[in-house]
Amino acid sequence: MADRVLIFDTTLRDGEQSPGASMNQDEKMQIARALERLRVDVIEAGFPSASKGDFASVKAIADEIRGSQICGLARAREADIDGAGEALAGAADPRIHTFIATSDIHLRAKLKMSRDEVHEMAVAAVKRARKYTDNVEFSAEDAGRTDSDFLCRIVEAAIDAGATTINIPDTVGYAIPHEFGERIRMLRERVPNSDRATFSVHCHNDLGLAVSNSLAAVENGARQVECTVNGLGERAGNAAMEEVVMALRTRSDHFGVDTRIETTEIVPTSRLVATVSGFAVQNNKAIVGANAFAHESGIHQDGVLKERETYEIITAESVGWSRNRMVLGKLSGRNAFRTRLEELGVHLDGDQFEATFERFKALADRKREIFDEDLLALVNDEVTRVAERFKLARLHVCSDTGQTPEAQLTLEVDGAEQSATTSGDGPVDAAFKAVETITDLDAELKLYSVNAITGGTDAQGEVTVRLERGGRIVNGQGADTDIVAASVKAYVHALNKLMGEPPAKHPQL
Repeated sequence: MADRVLIFDTTLRDGEQSPGASMNQDEKMQIARALERLRVDVIEAGFPSASKGDFASVKAIADEIRGSQICGLARAREADIDGAGEALAGAADPRIHTFIATSDIHLRAKLKMSRDEVHEMAVAAVKRARKYTDNVEFSAEDAGRTDSDFLCRIVEAAIDAGATTINIPDTVGYAIPHEFGERIRMLRERVPNSDRATFSVHCHNDLGLAVSNSLAAVENGARQVECTVNGLGERAGNAAMEEVVMALRTRSDHFGVDTRIETTEIVPTSRLVATVSGFAVQNNKAIVGANAFAHESGIHQDGVLKERETYEIITAESVGWSRNRMVLGKLSGRNAFRTRLEELGVHLDGDQFEATFERFKALADRKREIFDEDLLALVNDEVTRVAERFKLARLHVCSDTGQTPEAQLTLEVDGAEQSATTSGDGPVDAAFKAVETITDLDAELKLYSVNAITGGTDAQGEVTVRLERGGRIVNGQGADTDIVAASVKAYVHALNKLMGEPPAKHPQL
């Protein structure tokens, strides 16, 4: 293990805590399969005790995925640990991840417990988890702000109780690289039994230092990094998996370690997570952003043409960007369609496959070439389908220069058609007002984002709409070659989510 860093992916647990990014079981399974192809070492599939839905998702992933360890999160409570053990029963290599807060501010303000009480609960939790698996991880929540002596004491006790991984979270993103690295070094040197456990880190990005802090920890002996695809997560997010992995690989001369990640799967996985979560990747995002390998400066272009390494330290192909992709069209049949989906890691059952294939054929009548991004958008539209109280039936928009745009909209509401005609500042505004007139749900529009899925004037537009109602936030997505239709689909998708069961809240590390 001295020359390898384990990648612990928590996209399905911590990443899901991004506002509006909750995922259903089918979506989580698609991402879990992608993470398995990516060869992450550990997939934190969820928090089984959060809800019946979370339990079912963790169990389904544990029962199917065999190429990665499957982990369930549990508070230092008997019921949580037993729930995680039950959900992970079918896993080939299960891990229970139990935690409790250890900083004085958390003990005083949140837990209202003494250090001795927390110490006792931590030991009991690890011992109980060991009844289900030898692979137990213990996290000291807010370890970055925990008293050093107490942190050493509780880490030593957790290892003695049977924890094989010790996770040190920077829960509020407060640390800076030098001090965080020193904290890892201090623990490894001062804790007598530190050689019996793998040290892990879980860094948040509140100050934009999550990746830097993670790398500083690796320099000081951490051999597991907890991260998420695209840096997805609550507040400013988590350490971005793709950045950690490529930093370790590209600068192996400095770090002297590597991961087992299949880097060519990074970009496809990033696209899938962005599509499912509704959180688009910014163009200038490292590794997976659309501009990550784009050169506009004449000096840069000239240098790259002469020798790529003048301005590129990694190749686009090495992380999954490729210009050689299968392009489907309206003459493509079911076999080609299914084959390409499987190559993208998408597996649909009979009804879902047929519905998605019909959508593909309809899109192919309007768009000459269908790219991978188009296929993922179609799949997402089908997989993310929730119980549809509202469904788009017909839309007609009139927008003439110098005239007020008008939208004529018909929705199916509980199976019965209702129509409205409204005007607005633009065609999208008019269409949204028609939706509001029909549904009368008084949801506040918090975000409206449009992203071109591919290039060309016939590209699909993918729209994300974020709504808030009664303190609950949801994201809705819609894709269409008609951007107004895509916008209405996204709005209706979000409204249908608002009408469903609220997602369970996960704890934060």
